[in-house]
Amino acid sequence: MRKTPMFSYYFKLGVRSLRRNPALTALMVLTLAIGVAASVSTLTILHMMSGDPIPEKSDRLFVPHVDNGPVEGWSPSDGPNDDQLGYIDAANFLKSGQGERRTIMYGVYQPVEPPRSDIPAFTASGLAPSRDFFAMFNVPFLHGQPWLEADDARGADVVVLGRAMSEKLFGEANPVGKQIRIGGFPYTVVGVLDTWNPLPRYYRLIGGSRFGNSEEFFIPFSTAIRHEMGHNGSMNCSANRDPGFANLLSSECTWIQFWFETRSASERAELQSWLDNYASEQRKLGRLKRNAPTRLYDVMEWMEHMKVVGNDSKLSAWLAFGFLVLCLVNTIGLLLAKFSVRASEVGIRRALGASRRDVFQQFLVETGVVGLVGGVLGLVLAFGALALIGMQSKGMAAVARMDWQMLLLTFVMSVLAAIVAGLLPTWRACQVTPAIQLKSQ
Repeated sequence: MRKTPMFSYYFKLGVRSLRRNPALTALMVLTLAIGVAASVSTLTILHMMSGDPIPEKSDRLFVPHVDNGPVEGWSPSDGPNDDQLGYIDAANFLKSGQGERRTIMYGVYQPVEPPRSDIPAFTASGLAPSRDFFAMFNVPFLHGQPWLEADDARGADVVVLGRAMSEKLFGEANPVGKQIRIGGFPYTVVGVLDTWNPLPRYYRLIGGSRFGNSEEFFIPFSTAIRHEMGHNGSMNCSANRDPGFANLLSSECTWIQFWFETRSASERAELQSWLDNYASEQRKLGRLKRNAPTRLYDVMEWMEHMKVVGNDSKLSAWLAFGFLVLCLVNTIGLLLAKFSVRASEVGIRRALGASRRDVFQQFLVETGVVGLVGGVLGLVLAFGALALIGMQSKGMAAVARMDWQMLLLTFVMSVLAAIVAGLLPTWRACQVTPAIQLKSQ
């Protein structure tokens, strides 16, 4: 019965104490706010970058890995070192019937001729997948739909536009059925994506362009092959080969991404067994030279393998926490200074019957109030930092946001930081000897 009223009383005292020595209070609050803002904004970005981009099916999406590199300069102890597939293997996987869905894809970069005379021609990054890509990665549509399976089969000149590109070319109108020219060929628009701004990790996850902020158009993989569109992005070819389109279909170039989707995560073992058998048959035919093991990566494993969240990002998080610790040390010094001038107040309270525990609780609640105010200010600063990051890099716009977990974390971190910083000063305040203080007063 006594704790709640006393806590309320101490909380009010803590709020009043903010007005005592306002310069010192402002320094404490600002020190905590800067430390918390730096930590939380960095942690938010790391959390968003390393989180599961498609949690509802991440354990059912798999990247197959079959190493088709040359034997020269390679030993079995090296393990597989080509992360993408050659055309022959990817095409065989597409025809295999394995899994519930399959998609093959590669990035392209093509000139676009707008249907409007007031817009000059420009180049745009795109992705050339097969039709299942849209269903596999839950891509939302604003207008129209994906192209048909028949379009995949015949390499039809059809295109799905990103929303930004659609609005640039056609305004707010529905462009389905209209035509644009890409790479010198007329394409019929069959769909427009709704706002779909997957995080930058998503682009490396699905093999998208690393040069633009998003994929601006999507065309069938078979169409890109028919028009001999060059590859946009990284590619491994043997040293003496020119990475032009004529060589992309060679088994010596690895340049394509492939994904399987199974009906359940339990089908992984069956798919792995099929992949092992496939590689064994290809070695017997002499296609695969290396005796490297085959692998399947689910979404999170693939992100880890591709180091989507690099060591530099993790190091930044540690540095931010180090900065928070530095801010805590400064806060401890400021609290020591703040509480030391209140020794006479503590002595009078002790003389009137207050225990050391009561004094400890009072001062600890006061430090918690400082942390709460610092948390509010830190939240404002964190929002500002994330907004600035979003404005500076559009590709980071989806990352630079804070969910409710981060909001809660901001307050918890700030209050805990203030309480931790206040333990020593509060303990020191409790050691005041009442008799000495009363005599001096």
